[in-house]
Amino acid sequence: MTHQDNNQQQSGYSTTALVDQYLNKAIEMGASDIHIEPESDSVRIRLRIDGILREVERLPTNILDNLVSRIKVLANLNISETRKPQDGRFDIKKQQPIDLRVSIMPTSFGEAVVIRLLDQSNLILTFNELGLDEEQKEIFYKMIKKPYGLILVTGPTGSGKTTTLFSVLNNINSIEKCIVTLEDPVEYHLPLLRQTQIDERGGFGFARGLRSLFRQNPDVIMVGEIRDRETADIVIQAAMTGHLVLSTLHTNDSVGALIRLKEMGLEKFLITSATSGIIAQRLVRKICPDCKVPYDPPSEILESLGLADDTSTYYKGSGCTFCHASGFRGRTGIYEILQLSQDINKLVYQDVSWRQLYDAAIKQGMQTLRQSGLKKVKAGITTLEEIIRVTQ
Repeated sequence: MTHQDNNQQQSGYSTTALVDQYLNKAIEMGASDIHIEPESDSVRIRLRIDGILREVERLPTNILDNLVSRIKVLANLNISETRKPQDGRFDIKKQQPIDLRVSIMPTSFGEAVVIRLLDQSNLILTFNELGLDEEQKEIFYKMIKKPYGLILVTGPTGSGKTTTLFSVLNNINSIEKCIVTLEDPVEYHLPLLRQTQIDERGGFGFARGLRSLFRQNPDVIMVGEIRDRETADIVIQAAMTGHLVLSTLHTNDSVGALIRLKEMGLEKFLITSATSGIIAQRLVRKICPDCKVPYDPPSEILESLGLADDTSTYYKGSGCTFCHASGFRGRTGIYEILQLSQDINKLVYQDVSWRQLYDAAIKQGMQTLRQSGLKKVKAGITTLEEIIRVTQ
């Protein structure tokens, strides 16, 4: 018996069994992440389900080192290194192979671990599943059917941007097109695509990768994220020279992307000439269909949304075993799609404020994130509280 095994027996925990237990529980509950968080007197285990972290257990602190070591072995990381962050990955075989991305970070009370679960079978690949309404789908289709131009998807981390991009790629993917991607990391794989993972530490970033991609004679280019002026310049040039370019920006809304591109130092005429459209999005939790019941929302919520006189029926989940007593099961997207028109382009040239741009976009018919969300509330898909949480 090894010293580690002896320690595990004395503590009453088998490290291997614990790791397997949490992986199986995360898969069973549909979690996207497992968080192992050391504190002064315990180790907290949390699962992120439908975007919300839930605590599932607390362990004694003496199990932490063995637990982290087991995960390091699985992810092929350095067991003896405890003072520097480490990133790794491993796979497990279930009904479908599941890719697990591991991030280990030293903290005051020991090493914290986050394991992200990427299940290829859960990737949404059709527009109908994304949550776009019919009007939004029509606008989006027009954008992606163009042979050139830049389409940006914006939103915070975890808002489903990658899923939207891959749904677009799947929609336009064909044997007649050369589609290449630059990603950090490559999370999902599609047939026919040539997918490349960048390596910033090794000097192979988005800008350098883009220059190399042009020699691959692509029709469509997907860049995981525009992070700097250099990458933005190349993306804009690609969109103006016959390529359809898809990418993401970390801005709160669609209009904010135009402001961000200007702040990067891009010429206004390049922004307006190259950009076909900007999609802002969020993910909202869906009411569990097995415990869905009508209810009366608090009057202050209705008033805050201008719905005080609304006579619609509202729904919520009462909580059941299928949704683990949360009242929610699964998520869907809400969207805000900005089409660049002559009026919007003129305002970009005039350096007007965000508010003026946003008001002009609404005036020309843009549906806001909150309006998109309220449609889903009226359809009985989600709750008013959820829309306020996501769009406040």
